[in-house]
Amino acid sequence: MTAPAIGVSDLVVEYRSSKGSIRAVDGLDLTVESGEVYALLGENGAGKTSALEVIEGHRCRQGGRVEVLGIDPAATGRDRRELRDQIGIVLQASGIEPEITPREALRLFGSVYRNPRSIDEVVELVGLQEFVDQRVGTLSGGQRRRLDLAVAVIGRPKVLFLDEPTTGFDPSARRKAWDLISTLRTDGTTILLTTHYLEEAEFLADRVGVISSGRMLVEGSPRDLQQVHGQSVMSVDISGADTGVDEGFRGGVTRALEGVVHEVEWTGTRVRITSSDTTAVLERLTMWAASSGALLSEWSIERPSLEQVFLSLGSGDVEDGSDG
Repeated sequence: MTAPAIGVSDLVVEYRSSKGSIRAVDGLDLTVESGEVYALLGENGAGKTSALEVIEGHRCRQGGRVEVLGIDPAATGRDRRELRDQIGIVLQASGIEPEITPREALRLFGSVYRNPRSIDEVVELVGLQEFVDQRVGTLSGGQRRRLDLAVAVIGRPKVLFLDEPTTGFDPSARRKAWDLISTLRTDGTTILLTTHYLEEAEFLADRVGVISSGRMLVEGSPRDLQQVHGQSVMSVDISGADTGVDEGFRGGVTRALEGVVHEVEWTGTRVRITSSDTTAVLERLTMWAASSGALLSEWSIERPSLEQVFLSLGSGDVEDGSDG
């Protein structure tokens, strides 16, 4: 079997304060396969940024094992140089000198890689053509974020770390960034990202991990998490049977669905059912209809969004701070 691009086992990250030691990451296990897009989510202070900084090699760990492309990111010497040539990083905050231009920045950062992309290629990839010769200090927040992304991909990284990569983007720019990330994945780049845009994780990620208090809470594909932890909303129109007898008719449906629904709402003869077990709802409702002579029509099923899953897990705010 091919070794994973990123392997993390029992990771511990602690901070010192006047009150003693604070454990930001507490025994985190994480594996990202080669060519996979993995989104790490968590509420503010959950530990996702702290974990990402260790995996990138920007922060020391107090325990556990970390490997990126088979190399410990805390390594020194030749191993560290070898790893740096194969990864790209977008940090939460841009650190590019404001007095230089994007073209100059890309020339500088590209020079440290063995096989960089051309500046023109990268500029076109991230949509910086109109701003490439302006000073960085004059760019908007979204334009600077595009430059951060350009710097991260100029070295043709095998592994790309993206910490809140589209913060400050307008909807059009965000979609273009998604297209770029999808293209990189198609080319075989492994991507580990954090984001507070849950639709971004749902659109991009092959797998999602939700952490809380520095530990993995749940993990799986967006669809798997939606099916296991989310609530689907089903809607159906019911005719025939005793639909004219309001309480008796609705009571029969309620009794048939007892134990498998979260919420039932009525609008005339149309019922809206919220449940995590759509199969059971379909089975019970059709059995009830067959026994009562009712007709079911105009079915619709809305699957839960990743945001609904996140909220159902008890995480109210997914935006992370630099200490997270």
